[in-house]
Amino acid sequence: MKIMILAGGSGTRLWPLSRRANPKQFLKQFNGESLLQKAVRRALTVAKGEDILIVTNSTYEFQVKNHVRNVAPEALKNIVLEPEGRNTAPAIALGMAWIREKMNEDSDEMILVMPSDHLISPISLFQSAVRDAEEAAQAGMLVTFGIQPGKPETGYGYVQRSEERIGKAWRVKRFVEKPDLRMAEAYLKSGDYLWNSGMFAFTMAAMSAAFKTFIPELWKVMDKGLENTLSSFSGLTADSIDYGVMEKSDNVVVVPAEFQWSDVGSWDSFYGVLGKDTASNVVHGNVLPVDTENCLILGGERLIATVGLKDLLIVETPDAVLIAGKGETQKVKTIVEALKAEKRPEVEEHVTVERPWGSYTVLENRPGYKIKQIVVEAGEKLSLQLHHQRSEHWVVTAGTARVRVGDDEKILHVNQGVFVPMETLHRLENPGKIPLEMVEVQVGEYLGEDDIVRFDDVYGRNTSTE
Repeated sequence: MKIMILAGGSGTRLWPLSRRANPKQFLKQFNGESLLQKAVRRALTVAKGEDILIVTNSTYEFQVKNHVRNVAPEALKNIVLEPEGRNTAPAIALGMAWIREKMNEDSDEMILVMPSDHLISPISLFQSAVRDAEEAAQAGMLVTFGIQPGKPETGYGYVQRSEERIGKAWRVKRFVEKPDLRMAEAYLKSGDYLWNSGMFAFTMAAMSAAFKTFIPELWKVMDKGLENTLSSFSGLTADSIDYGVMEKSDNVVVVPAEFQWSDVGSWDSFYGVLGKDTASNVVHGNVLPVDTENCLILGGERLIATVGLKDLLIVETPDAVLIAGKGETQKVKTIVEALKAEKRPEVEEHVTVERPWGSYTVLENRPGYKIKQIVVEAGEKLSLQLHHQRSEHWVVTAGTARVRVGDDEKILHVNQGVFVPMETLHRLENPGKIPLEMVEVQVGEYLGEDDIVRFDDVYGRNTSTE
């Protein structure tokens, strides 16, 4: 069995915690582990580490590696990078091309496709559902996993099962898009509708045949090999596997899963899966709730004090606060779209941004200057670079720095600093055994992150010699 984990989503409905540069699969609000880490651990209960591949956007390569490294190091060789997001059908086709060329694929072996941002328990019932799916997949079926609805949910798609049994699965009668409340109530009452979990199972041969029939242009690209799939990827039609294949095929069955499942797709569902206090509040961070009931309050170091609140969702980050009524959080996506339209930075990144070498935190950002705290992990180095629009001042606050400015190279210790003039080649490195921490003051008329010209980068990021 091969496991394909899809980890390229943006999770906009969990703003302001989830943002484009740090989407929900990387959030660590779940007992200290990210949803991606939990997905990989779940995959390890049914397959070996070397049989797991992760399909992600090239933007998230280093985050994926950092999250997977200590959970399944064998999977690091099977991180597949989409040149850009094109929805789940092209992503799955790219993963299949990788499996065929890089993982000694057997055309009769099952491929299990899992999103990276779901919560599932207990594992024993997950394993049981996978075994049932494997039986159906080996019979040539395309398999989806259905979740028994616990309420009339309008945020999920549904699968209607027929009366025909195939092993422990049911032949699918139809797929239904997200319904309104009246229809969701009817689906719940009927008993033959299941939530569409977004998990699938199939053999390489069965899905290749389905692509050939229903998305022939995608099949032609994939059939020519991995290199061709990558080079042609950006030109593919963005299509979901549900709409492109599963809804059109008469060869689809659904395995009714008995495990507890959440796609953690909204703040309401986020509230539902986390532990509550005696007043049914979910509280995280420096929070003081008084006469407060049934609320989600997520904060950080800043004190959040509430009095007399009920049925509210409060999410605080250093640069944004969301306050919403429970039951209204599907509309958060509207806020994100408005922020995008205004080109607001709060939709893209947090004030703390992960980089392959460590992270930086924006402490102050004013016209003409910006102040950052920079953390470089032991043994890591930034790219050899220059800036056209700004100069920089560096002061070490912890650890040891090796710096290059122009043709000069030196070692800096705590409370020592250096000036980097505009248009000057420079590089920062941590030669020590502990993290290097420093304060950077940027001065210039333009201080955007795109004013970086890289000449050499150990992480394979784009370089330019302009």
